[in-house]
Amino acid sequence: MSDLIIITINDVRAAGLCVNGSRAWFARHGLDFRAFVREGLDAETLLATGDAMALRVVNYAQAHARQQQEHP
Repeated sequence: MSDLIIITINDVRAAGLCVNGSRAWFARHGLDFRAFVREGLDAETLLATGDAMALRVVNYAQAHARQQQEHP
């Protein structure tokens, strides 16, 4: 990925995932959920988990970012 994409809790919701399930997912992967809610997390860190949930959210955020660039 050439551009740094920061994933936010809004991306998680927009990708159709629940916040409570995401909290548990972060705990399983040793990631700080509260920091994520405050600051977001770079897509590379999420993808490094190798998890399908991470891929789903990152794919959503990438598509959304492309759409915003094409239609500002």
